[in-house]
Amino acid sequence: MRLQDAQPKPGSKRRRRRVGRGISAGQGASGGFGMRGQKSRSGRGTRPGFEGGQLPLYRRIPKLKHFPLVNQKKYTIVNVKDLAALPANTEVTLRSLMDEGIVTADDGPLKILGDGDLSVALAVKAAAFTQSAKSKIEAAGGSCETTA
Repeated sequence: MRLQDAQPKPGSKRRRRRVGRGISAGQGASGGFGMRGQKSRSGRGTRPGFEGGQLPLYRRIPKLKHFPLVNQKKYTIVNVKDLAALPANTEVTLRSLMDEGIVTADDGPLKILGDGDLSVALAVKAAAFTQSAKSKIEAAGGSCETTA
């Protein structure tokens, strides 16, 4: 068998329909495009994303990096390095931090972040901990308790 002998099976290839070549051809005159209007003209009908003059979706949605979170949780955040100044075996809560002056405003539940080092053992009660903060508090001999 040679390359020139490779041909499609008989009946698998059909000739293309010649539209707009008279009424006897079956698709005469308008060629299946109806009568007049934007979609009957030659060339492309409308550009991708066109919604008939309505402001298209790609212009309606917000731009830039991401959509804002709806009902986002707000935390009062404190780093581990801010807790290092407290005396050993202190119970750390949002109220105690406000009394000490480490936190000045109650912006929601307390969350402990892991920036800095800690050398004193503390009993920390907070709504949330980062993994690094939890490991640093427990490595210093303290305890982490998650409150609701």
